[in-house]
Amino acid sequence: VLDANVFAFYLGSGGAAGELVLGGVDDTKYTGDFNYLPVQEMVPGKTGYWEIVMDDVQINGKSVISTKKGVVDSGTSLLAIPTSDIKAIAALVGAKTLAPIPPLNSEYTIDCNADAPDVDVILGGKTYTLTKDDYVINDAGQCLFGMTGIDIPAPAGPLMILGDVFMRAHYVKFDVDNKQVGFAKIVKNAVVV
Repeated sequence: VLDANVFAFYLGSGGAAGELVLGGVDDTKYTGDFNYLPVQEMVPGKTGYWEIVMDDVQINGKSVISTKKGVVDSGTSLLAIPTSDIKAIAALVGAKTLAPIPPLNSEYTIDCNADAPDVDVILGGKTYTLTKDDYVINDAGQCLFGMTGIDIPAPAGPLMILGDVFMRAHYVKFDVDNKQVGFAKIVKNAVVV
């Protein structure tokens, strides 16, 4: 029944409406061409969780991630990265833990008004930038850092989950038949019908 075995997400920011398109894409929500990355096996012989190979994640031109495995997942609200990387990344952007004890030590706040550097996710040779506005969740004047530490055990992990924080900043197309994920420049604040 579908035109193609694909689905695409446009996630609204700041409580704005978003959309899931089945069988195609909504060309009013992105510009330019898609950059495609093949889906990798998570463990030998098993695909299906939209895992891709990442080139790098950088802040101020320096690598800040210890893994090159990434998963694109609309079911994960934040960017989830190995716990060995989160403290250094939080320090670079000026985020501080909610409290020193678990589980509050895995969530971070950030000064809503302070400057903070971009986070560059490099995929397939292209840079997908997350500005502070992209990676901060403003909840009634309290700003939460949109990253958390999580350790996915081997053989699937370690990996980074590119969740809703990433997907709100970039238009994402999941191509089932060709086992690939495509990324395009999002049209922010587009009207959702």
